[in-house]
Amino acid sequence: MSKELEKILARLEELLPPPPPPTDWTASVALRWRTTGRGGATGWLQPVRHVHRIRLSDLRGIDRQIARVEQNTLQFLEGRPANNVLLTGARGTGKSSIVKGLLNKYSRRGLRLIEVEKSDLVDLPYIVDRVAERRERFLLFCDDLSFHGAEEGYIALKVALDGSISTTSENMLIYATSNRRHLMPEYMAENLETRYVGEEIHPGETVEEKISLSERFGLWVTFYPFDQDEYLEIVAHWLKTFGCGAREAQAAREESLQWSLQRGSRSGRVAYQFARDWAGRHAKKK
Repeated sequence: MSKELEKILARLEELLPPPPPPTDWTASVALRWRTTGRGGATGWLQPVRHVHRIRLSDLRGIDRQIARVEQNTLQFLEGRPANNVLLTGARGTGKSSIVKGLLNKYSRRGLRLIEVEKSDLVDLPYIVDRVAERRERFLLFCDDLSFHGAEEGYIALKVALDGSISTTSENMLIYATSNRRHLMPEYMAENLETRYVGEEIHPGETVEEKISLSERFGLWVTFYPFDQDEYLEIVAHWLKTFGCGAREAQAAREESLQWSLQRGSRSGRVAYQFARDWAGRHAKKK
């Protein structure tokens, strides 16, 4: 009988998911939350082998936004009160680059980054438990965040930010980027729920619900589209970074403007992409 029991137990073990691998905290300053899809208990933190090395000094036209987020991050690193941050606004203007630049600047002071996909936000409690006893300071980073309804990740994030008896640990903040201030699509019909009491405006419940998540981020930082002069300055900066001189930057001016028209945007991302393309075509072969 005992042998039959052992066989059954062996078969059951084969069906169970393997235990999550231990986290190598020394392998990288950035980690990604990975899961087998069978629940957060089986998830693990995977070191990022090739971390983006962008510097804050490479980011142009957003000095005020950098200063605001950097100040909040310094408060966090020094153990002072600091806020969760929502970076919103025009695409390609440096929202996620600021977070990567801060990691590169302050990783020697113990700053670490954990990248989490929107679909895995439901695992936030497990991630908090993994890092709660660590001495490092963690930014839980969710890029290009948006929701289409009361998804599991939406509810989990809302609870983690503010609304549960349990919260994130003292060594973790949540930094998120989004093109939407309220993180969810807004429809004209929702405005019909608005009530007017005298001179006061009372938004409907649907609108209030959509605003409630973004309001739980203590710090909002907004990004705006670049004008033509700012765009050209960013192009010149990246061309210089790729080894091109002032004369070459001037020669590339007209083509860079055409490039932005084709892309329908004068963002920092478009400027960087143009500079890579132009420098690659005109640089001397090494």
